[in-house]
Amino acid sequence: MVHMSGHRPYVIRGSVSLPEAELMWRFSRSSGPGGQHVNTSDSQVELRFDLARTEALPEVWKERALERLASRLVDGVVSVRASEHRSQWRNREMAATRLASLLAEATAPPPKPRRATRIPRGINERRLREKKRRGETKQGRSGKGWG
Repeated sequence: MVHMSGHRPYVIRGSVSLPEAELMWRFSRSSGPGGQHVNTSDSQVELRFDLARTEALPEVWKERALERLASRLVDGVVSVRASEHRSQWRNREMAATRLASLLAEATAPPPKPRRATRIPRGINERRLREKKRRGETKQGRSGKGWG
């Protein structure tokens, strides 16, 4: 595993971003595009983030994310792969962006519960009248009672 540091932070939401120090990078040969170049360069990127032990996320977010990503976690660590591009740098960008959006989705507050509303009686009656009229139109096409 290689720890990378340097460029812009990957924002999860608001002022919270991925902590560079806690990102674990691994590079390997990619099966993607690149011809003979692919056989010699480690362009596939695997980015791992220890969700269970991080201090970078607010506690509420962390609990939410651990619960929602439970099926993807291995010992509390979430991992993301990228191998679409020929360049390792672009795959790194892709992996980090993917991880940030995955965490943004997993830490989002639950949606507000839907408030049940009643359908106005007039609308329902109009719908039933239309249905009846449509049925009568179709009935008229059957040719019954023509003699």
